[in-house]
Amino acid sequence: MSDIIKQSFFQDIKDILHQSRQKAYIAVNFAMVTAYWQIGKRIVEEEQAGKQRADYGSFLIKSLSKELSIEFGKGFSVANLKNFRQFYLTFPDFEKGYTARSQLSWSHYRLIMRVDSPKARNYYLTEASEQHWSTRQLQRNINSHYYERLLSSADKKTVSVNNSKAVAGEFIKDPYVLEFLNLPENAAHSEKQIETAIITHLQNFLLEMGKGFSFVGRQVRISTETTHFYIDLVFYNYLLKCFVLVDLKTDKLTHQDIGQMDMYVRMFDDLKRQVDDNPTIGIILCADKDDTAVKYSVLKDSEQLFASKYRLVLPTEQELIAELEREIGLYLEGE
Repeated sequence: MSDIIKQSFFQDIKDILHQSRQKAYIAVNFAMVTAYWQIGKRIVEEEQAGKQRADYGSFLIKSLSKELSIEFGKGFSVANLKNFRQFYLTFPDFEKGYTARSQLSWSHYRLIMRVDSPKARNYYLTEASEQHWSTRQLQRNINSHYYERLLSSADKKTVSVNNSKAVAGEFIKDPYVLEFLNLPENAAHSEKQIETAIITHLQNFLLEMGKGFSFVGRQVRISTETTHFYIDLVFYNYLLKCFVLVDLKTDKLTHQDIGQMDMYVRMFDDLKRQVDDNPTIGIILCADKDDTAVKYSVLKDSEQLFASKYRLVLPTEQELIAELEREIGLYLEGE
């Protein structure tokens, strides 16, 4: 047997073992998550049975924690048992499969069940499962109000995809939160500095961009017979089946910025877009937006042009809510 055949054979066996171990891990993990839900259910049922005593719930959980810790060791503290109870109360249909995701760990569920909005919880359940988010990425997306930022765009536009319509909010957010660039928000940054920081932290930027994005290049040149133009960042979205151009602006959005991106998109469609590609999308990432420029420009009705603010720090919940309400108000005002 040649060395090449041996290595191929050995690798096949290793792959089989790795896959089986991964399946076994997922199965064991999901079995434990299911057990925690069942424990939570029994706690709630027992509490309801003894509700005539005001302190029964607290007494029950403390006693149960002591009993389980003696037989099973760590992992059954009063705090954890309260989490199991909250797990059942938050996802009462878990056992029917509506909210059960075998790919998610107990840590995922523990984060998601603290989200107040049922719609947001369902979104995080689906996306964390389908996009294979780590618990760290899930926590970051919850803390940065990922779902609410998508809604800000979803209320505004759709984009054409193979003669159908896709909600732009599934792919484009406003604002984008770029705290992972580690750039101070109040300092003056050049567009080149932000672009370089994005390339340095490209994986995090792609996660913030959302589903289906892959990096094509920076300072991508498109040329006419007389002039060269350079686009800051170019991506391809395999779900939308189109190129996505990103232009960085460190100042307030202007009509000139919008006109420039409109030209880039038209040129890219003419010079780079392939037969099977959908129309190119352009996103202007700016430090601030001029409401008048947005309202009275091609941005308002275009399916291909978008302008979004970027933030270099995680906004507080109050700041984000105020910003989203302002964006939605501007949209409704323009209807």
